[in-house]
Amino acid sequence: MRNHHDWPGSNRHARREFVLTEALKPLCLALILLAGTAYTGASAQVTRQPDFVNSLMPQPAHLTSSAGRLRLSPALSVVTDHYHDDRLNLRIVWVLDHLAQTTGIHLPFHQATTDQAETSLVISVLGPGQKIQSVDEDEAYSLQITSQGAHLRAATDVGAIRGLETLLQLVEQDDSGYFLPEVSIDDAPRFKWRGLMMDCSRHFEPVDVIKRTLDAMAAVKMNVFHWHLTDDQGFRIESRTFPRLTLMGSDGLFYTQEQARDIVRYAWDRGIRVVPEFDVPGHTTSWMVGYPDLASAPGPFGIERHFGIFNPVMDPTRESTYVFLDKFLAEMVTIFPDQYVHIGGDENNGVEWKENPRIQAFMREHKLKDTAALQRYFNQRLVAILARHGKLMIGWDEIFTPGLPKSIVVESWRGSDSLVAGARQGYSGVLSAGYYLGHMDSAEAYYQVDPLPPDADLPPEVAGRVLGGEACIWGEYVDAHNIDSRVWPITAAMAERFWSPQTTTDINDMYRRLSVESLRLERLHLTHLTQEDESLRALAGTEEIAPLRTLAGILEPVIFNIRGPWSEKHGVTQQDPQNHLIDALPPDPESRHLFDQAVQTYLQNPRAQLEQKAMLTTTFRSWVDIEPQLMLTISASPRLAEARPRALELAELGSLGLEAISYLSTNTAPPVGWKTQQLAVLDKAAQPEALVRFTVLKPLHDLVDAVRQP
Repeated sequence: MRNHHDWPGSNRHARREFVLTEALKPLCLALILLAGTAYTGASAQVTRQPDFVNSLMPQPAHLTSSAGRLRLSPALSVVTDHYHDDRLNLRIVWVLDHLAQTTGIHLPFHQATTDQAETSLVISVLGPGQKIQSVDEDEAYSLQITSQGAHLRAATDVGAIRGLETLLQLVEQDDSGYFLPEVSIDDAPRFKWRGLMMDCSRHFEPVDVIKRTLDAMAAVKMNVFHWHLTDDQGFRIESRTFPRLTLMGSDGLFYTQEQARDIVRYAWDRGIRVVPEFDVPGHTTSWMVGYPDLASAPGPFGIERHFGIFNPVMDPTRESTYVFLDKFLAEMVTIFPDQYVHIGGDENNGVEWKENPRIQAFMREHKLKDTAALQRYFNQRLVAILARHGKLMIGWDEIFTPGLPKSIVVESWRGSDSLVAGARQGYSGVLSAGYYLGHMDSAEAYYQVDPLPPDADLPPEVAGRVLGGEACIWGEYVDAHNIDSRVWPITAAMAERFWSPQTTTDINDMYRRLSVESLRLERLHLTHLTQEDESLRALAGTEEIAPLRTLAGILEPVIFNIRGPWSEKHGVTQQDPQNHLIDALPPDPESRHLFDQAVQTYLQNPRAQLEQKAMLTTTFRSWVDIEPQLMLTISASPRLAEARPRALELAELGSLGLEAISYLSTNTAPPVGWKTQQLAVLDKAAQPEALVRFTVLKPLHDLVDAVRQP
């Protein structure tokens, strides 16, 4: 399923301020503004006036702008002139409250009236969305804003909800107050399935975390919350039919049925579907703690505290297994109305099936040549059970086998090739490969993964079976404290890939808008910006974290494939707290891209770029000068002891930068062997240490490479 197991024994697998120095912030701001004014629309369907700085995320399908502005004031009323229902009315009220919190301006709202004020925002909706939202929901909208008023049009209330989010993103300010720019937008998503998978089994996530996640998803027009509820480390949804599932398999951390229904309703109000995942037949240790008769081998069973792939698997040869699943699903479908139920279906190693003589006899009797064939038999039985309850199956790549109906959806962790192969054979699919947040990739890397690559060359009817993609946050190393920083704002880049035209590809502009979107997301009570400083204070045991902040400003977590083996070696379990330096740092901090831009700007003409030279010199000098204070901070905190080598390397990198700037600015050659020595410093700094990595090594390498040979 999921490449979250890439170590031996497995089958595979902020926005925050640019804090390097205060002096460098003006350069970074200039780079951001330069990207904004130079942007002509990575999508060929976007045109703009010079004074319109487009910060929309995701980018709309079609956008034009003019020089006019619609001033926001209480005189601007909001009216619905056609269809409206409770969902639409509640969402309008929410948007207006959010707008009031942002601007201090409260706009009056009049429901279903033709008595429009001279200046108004008119919302015209033709009818309701689907009672049970599906992949075929109409999410299109158009938005026209002039200096006299605005008009939002949509066929459904879901389309209007998407348009209202765009309206919020368009709010700008100047010295006269707040306004909406004059624009014309016609918008619709490129893909029908734009999801976020959240694993709440390995670490339980409280209801408030899920709700603010749903708010953020709505803000960037995502429409599927894939809720991973069961795995070896915990069973997280209440079953009244089988109460021991949570009584014995959850450590008391689970969602009641009332809470789950509340989350489903909360998501529906925002135009988001909730697809539950109950992982079977493998990843089922937590099921068997309370119901060992489901298992293919004798127990005893306990909640799994480690991470990886384990042998316990359901017995597919007993009729009692299917009776159990039938009753369980009959209960769950009353909570989750979506058309699809995710069955997982991944990473079953087949060990217990091979070692059980009774199961082997069953396989011979039914002419099942291997464990993959036996799992196909299990899935065929499960498809029929789901159908009786009016549901369709979605599962990971492993369910893509001959004999299953074309109605299933395959979620591919193996890559777009697998997805395209399924589409050619008539199966719909969703891509998750390339969108694993635990890999700690950059927003740039995620942004360049496309569910339907340009070179796929598929006829329209086949391409239409690629439904979209899902960002995935697996729960091994996230908890309620750090999950926001692992998911946001980086998921907004993936949301744009799922919504916007395929030609929207400008990386620098994406980062510029992602920086703006990060601040907008913070107003939804996400903690992705505040969590880092809070964690650094906890690590240091003091409020005086400026030295530590300088170091943290150019660090990010190592990739999953490094943390996984480290955790296995050190016996890390589900019960260990996420309180290391790695847990405090966001992946792909904004400073990484901005620093790289600063260096690239300087390298265009080192002897002429005097301002950039001064700012980079100040930055590098701070890395050197901060060492004594930083070492005092680390010495006073046992939890920071592991970061001591990184602190020493910071000063080395600062010295390297100062020397490179000196040689480049004077166009002089260094002593023989200098480059070799500096590259050795960079190679050493690139080695894993304290589970964190430097974000500045590539631009530093570019500086060293640019120094002329002696």
